Amino acid sequence: MDTPPQPVKIAVVPDRPRRFVFVLMPRFTLIAFASAVEALRIANRMSGRRLYDWRVIGEGGTSVACSAGIAFALDGDLGELTRDDTIVLCGGLDVAQATTKRLLNWLRREARHGAPVAGLCTASYALARAGLLDGRRATIHWENHDGFLEEFEEVELTKSVFVMDGNRYTTAGGTASIDLMLKIIADEHGEELAGAVADQLIYTSIRTDQDTQRLSVPTRIGVRHPRLSRVIQMMEANIEDPISPAILARDVGLSTRQLERLFRRYLNRSPKRYYMELRLGKARNLLLQTDMSVINVALACGFTSPSHFSKCYRAQYHITPYRERGAQGTRTEA
Repeated sequence: MDTPPQPVKIAVVPDRPRRFVFVLMPRFTLIAFASAVEALRIANRMSGRRLYDWRVIGEGGTSVACSAGIAFALDGDLGELTRDDTIVLCGGLDVAQATTKRLLNWLRREARHGAPVAGLCTASYALARAGLLDGRRATIHWENHDGFLEEFEEVELTKSVFVMDGNRYTTAGGTASIDLMLKIIADEHGEELAGAVADQLIYTSIRTDQDTQRLSVPTRIGVRHPRLSRVIQMMEANIEDPISPAILARDVGLSTRQLERLFRRYLNRSPKRYYMELRLGKARNLLLQTDMSVINVALACGFTSPSHFSKCYRAQYHITPYRERGAQGTRTEA
């Protein structure tokens, strides 16, 4: 039996609830959407007041399926909102395909009316396509970072968990929606309520817009060796213009042979092989997420020879870059 909690005191009682309008794009990420809604619901419950309302809409106004295949009934189609509404666009897989002309026109129109607009997970792509992030800071899921960076030079892309720039909010996806909503709740009704919401969600580490979305290099590779971590960070930051193993070793105070032994011991591959895998991984992201030519993808990933790029790519992924690009429409994105 659910016993209502003792209401958390809030400094200011609003005249009416703040309404969020969630726009579900086809194959949206369920956890990003659910995390945001749950944070708002719990804020109402913990305060004992209806601080927030929400609607769920989308193109067609009937239903839409998330990336897990579960269908959700919609409250309505893309219609005219009030300037007091906050639009929350929920993206997921195949975001470029889901970003239709009608959706873009609707976003631009509502933004001109002054409505705050948020993009969860990959929906930052749609906001950027609509021109709503030009000259602003933003973030997107790390898997889509490379493609976004190449396509939208007008946007200052970060690797933060979430970003609030004026009345434009973006998140990296997953549970980052919780962090964004907790920030909004804290700003409007105080840290005590935001903390109570986090406790209800068993969310023990509230992140800020200063936190990055990916695990640290030592955690990600399962190795806590400071010099090895520094070398990998240098590799990740220099994909287009690769640095030689000798220079990498020198910059962290090692000999080339010592660096080779470190990589063999902890990662079971040479520095050259590891670097190649990083470059090919970025190349694959660009092939699948952008319209860049194969030659430009090769150059962006440090390959000056298209034939060498094709040979290395095929050895890694058992398919040529050209066929990878051709298969893009039939494969399921990660």
